[in-house]
Amino acid sequence: MNEKDQIENLRNELQQHNHNYYVLDQPTISDYEFDMKLKELQTLEAKHPELYDPTSPTLRVGGEVTKIFETQAHDYPMYSLDNSYSKEDLIDWEKRIQRILGDVKVEFTCELKYDGASISLTYEHGKLARALTRGDGVQGDNVTANVKTIKSVPLQLQGTYPDKFEIRGEIVLPFDGFEKMNAERIENGEDPYMNPRNTAAGSLKLQDSTLVAQRPLECLPYGLAGAQLEIASQFQMLEKAREWGFKIPKWAKRCQTTDEVLQFVDYWEMHRHELPYDTDGVVVKVNELRQQEELGFTAKSPRWALAYKFKAERVSTVLNEITYQVGRTGAITPVANLEPVLLAGTIVKRASLHNADQIEKLDVREGDTVSVEKGGEIIPKIIGVDLSNRPLDSSPTRYITHCPECHTLLVRNEGDAKHYCTNYYGCPPQITGRIQHFISRKAMDIEGLGSETVELLYKEGLIENYADLYELTTEEVLPLERMAEKSADNLIKGIAASVNIPFERVLYALGIRFVGETVAKKLAKAYKNIDFLMAASEEDLIAIYEIGERIAHSVVEFFHNPVNVGIIDRLKSYGIQFSLSEAQLENQTDKLKGQTIVVSGVFETLSRDELKKLIEDNGGKVGSSISSKTNFLVAGDKMGPSKRVKAETLGVPIISEQDFLLRLQ
Repeated sequence: MNEKDQIENLRNELQQHNHNYYVLDQPTISDYEFDMKLKELQTLEAKHPELYDPTSPTLRVGGEVTKIFETQAHDYPMYSLDNSYSKEDLIDWEKRIQRILGDVKVEFTCELKYDGASISLTYEHGKLARALTRGDGVQGDNVTANVKTIKSVPLQLQGTYPDKFEIRGEIVLPFDGFEKMNAERIENGEDPYMNPRNTAAGSLKLQDSTLVAQRPLECLPYGLAGAQLEIASQFQMLEKAREWGFKIPKWAKRCQTTDEVLQFVDYWEMHRHELPYDTDGVVVKVNELRQQEELGFTAKSPRWALAYKFKAERVSTVLNEITYQVGRTGAITPVANLEPVLLAGTIVKRASLHNADQIEKLDVREGDTVSVEKGGEIIPKIIGVDLSNRPLDSSPTRYITHCPECHTLLVRNEGDAKHYCTNYYGCPPQITGRIQHFISRKAMDIEGLGSETVELLYKEGLIENYADLYELTTEEVLPLERMAEKSADNLIKGIAASVNIPFERVLYALGIRFVGETVAKKLAKAYKNIDFLMAASEEDLIAIYEIGERIAHSVVEFFHNPVNVGIIDRLKSYGIQFSLSEAQLENQTDKLKGQTIVVSGVFETLSRDELKKLIEDNGGKVGSSISSKTNFLVAGDKMGPSKRVKAETLGVPIISEQDFLLRLQ
């Protein structure tokens, strides 16, 4: 046998042994035998670099060093899930789904919600091509070199699979591997890691992939994204992924009724601690993919999935002091500074008290022994006070009357739970907070510039608003603390590159109160450029679908302020994008303005998403369910009969895909 054939045979054999050991948990050779075969392959590959294969098992040992993780866009957005904390929420969700889908049978797939780091793996022709972290859901960091070292991630798929697709999953660190890692660290005199989740997430961003290879990470897939996948259900997707070589946990279950879903939830709420991985809930999904498509998405989450979160862990500790933070909008948030306590795998030192009403409701005071839990096991909050342990000299908390930073008298508007500092242009945390929002990833995404650097630039008098960023020079920032020549140069280049950020994100970056990402997109689409938007009245803005009085008032107030107008004029002069691009404006019309259109079924010419985009590009709104406000229904093949009946009952016109396209000509 020649050495080329030897290499090919060893690769195939080792890939199968990897699959047996890390995916099936059924090893057929000893670790020693595996290592000997791997070394033999490494030796042969070193002799024949011309036979390099990106799927070779030798890549599992790492060796590639990544200094900067490149940010790349996901081909399909990675949405977050809506959370539920009660069974009533689950039942209400199921009723909402049934209302949208009509009188059809709906079954569910229940999967455990593993607590790790989300990942999206792209496969092309059966080979792993790219691995991106979730990031902000639209773009993530390319961590392919590190993910290739994870043994349960197949580098080459088995069986028959689509030419190209993305598979989403969770990178986790099993409890036994985590404990072994910590035992080694303690033995070496190092501090142990705090919890498996943070350790797994941190592993993906290690610069040396050899170090990642030493960590017993696993990948547990939960979803597919792609075109023409020829898969009918969520449960079938899990089965197919298992056939392709992925490690699919055995605990997923197909449920016919909500009662079966609740039984699954009850069982795992009691038995989750028997699992080899950290879990914080159950994800319930509509099983049929056609129904998932019909349900669609909100701006942030799929309507067809819900995460039921297990009851949060709760601990007691002492509240040492109440301090107050000032946000970028001037909102004051009281913070409980706690005696450090271990909660859900992390040390908790602070918890939000939200507002004056919450403090009064709990009657929480400095020196109290308080009960703390993590809302959704993420954000710590105080939920009660142990009055039996209250100090005898305790006195009620008096909420502050003046800003803790600039000493301006606080105001509290009628109907608002929070107090505000009105010194918008003179209060330091508000100034730096607006700049930090401006540079954030979902806004201008300025590389090389972080929150601490913003604080430093402001402190040194180099910036007073976000327009000042565009006049900074390398010479000015170089003397700053911890600023080397290369980092100073990267900062200036990052600022210069941000002039290419599209209009809707610039609009979000301005930090107009109540204008989040979704509202910014609606306003950008409605007005096309900043000048038209600045000239709009409150009445004009309210006429836009889903723009209410509060948003409209805030937008008008922002653009009537001469300071803001001056800053925008400066930003214009630096080349910031204050209008939709030609590509965005192309094919956009008002032909469907003011109309709400529901899309249902499978179509011949366009996909459902393409149809929805056409509706929005022509000024219409895509409705999720049929109501008296629906202007017409675009019906495709396999549309649910209940939707047709409802449309006919309400007198909603039903048109075909071709009729719809003719309307746009």
